[in-house]
Amino acid sequence: MTAIDDRGYARPEVLVSTEWVADHLDDPAIRVIESNEDPLLYSSKHIPGAVEVDWTRDLNDQLRRDYLERDGFEKLMRRIGVTPDTTVVFYGDKNNWWATYAFWIFQLFGHARAKVMDGGRLKWEQEDRPMTTDLPRYGPTIYRAPERDDSTVRAFRDRVMAHLKAKGQLVDVRSPEEYSGERLHMPAYPNEGALRGGHIPGAANVPWARAVNPSDGTFKAAAELRAIYQKEQKLDPEREVIAYCRIGERSSHTWFVLTHLLGFPNVRNYDGSWTEWGNLVNVPIEK
Repeated sequence: MTAIDDRGYARPEVLVSTEWVADHLDDPAIRVIESNEDPLLYSSKHIPGAVEVDWTRDLNDQLRRDYLERDGFEKLMRRIGVTPDTTVVFYGDKNNWWATYAFWIFQLFGHARAKVMDGGRLKWEQEDRPMTTDLPRYGPTIYRAPERDDSTVRAFRDRVMAHLKAKGQLVDVRSPEEYSGERLHMPAYPNEGALRGGHIPGAANVPWARAVNPSDGTFKAAAELRAIYQKEQKLDPEREVIAYCRIGERSSHTWFVLTHLLGFPNVRNYDGSWTEWGNLVNVPIEK
C-alpha cells in the first residue's frame, strides 16, 4: 500500500501509519487509544501504553440512549491521562470500525487533536509489532471540555425526516441483506430489536467495508474511494450527506471516510439508525 501522504486524501494528517505509532510509543504528547467491538481483546493484549475506551461503558449514557455529557467526557479524559493538548490516536478491531466511532464521539466535544492508525489491530498484528498485557498508568490530568455539540456532525430523526422529504443524500452502510430487508441484523449477529426490515427511501447502499483493503484493513486511496462514492453512487460533495447503519457505529466509519479522506464538507452520522427507524410508527421504508 502506498504511503498515506501519496493516496490523495483531503486531510492525510488525520491518519497515521503503524510505523508512526511505533515511533511515538514513548511520546508524552501522544495517547494511543484502543476501541473494540470485542471487549476481551484489549485485556488479552494491546499496543504498549495504549489505554482502552470501551464504547458501551465509557462513551454511552448508562440510562438513556445517548452519549455521555460534558462531565462524563471530562472524567474519561482525566482518567486516561489526556489534556486538551494531547493528540489521541485511535485503533481497534473490525478494520477500525469502533476506532472511528470513538473518534467521531470525541469530535462532539471538540477534541480536534485526533488521528486514526491506518489498518488498526489487524495491520499491527500482521507486522508482528509488540503487544502487552500490562496496563498503563497515567496520572490524572486537568481537562475542561465544552458542552457536547450535536449540531454539525450528528443527525437526529427529525432532521433525517426533513432530509428525506427534501430528497437529500442518504447512505446506508449496512450489508446488502439488511438494506434489502432480508435480514434485521448483520450476518452472524443477533437481532437488535428492529421490528421492520428495509431501508430509508432513496438511500444508497454502500457497505462500510468497501472503503478498506481487506488484506490489511488500510483505507483505500482517494481515487478508489471517489470511484465508489462519487462516480458509482453519484454523491455530490457539495450537498449534505447523512450516513446510517444500525446504531451509528458502522456509519461513523463512512462519515470518517467522506469527511476526512474525501473532504466532503457536510456529512452527518445518524446514530439512531435502523434500530430507531425500523421501530418508528408510520415512517416510510423501502425494500
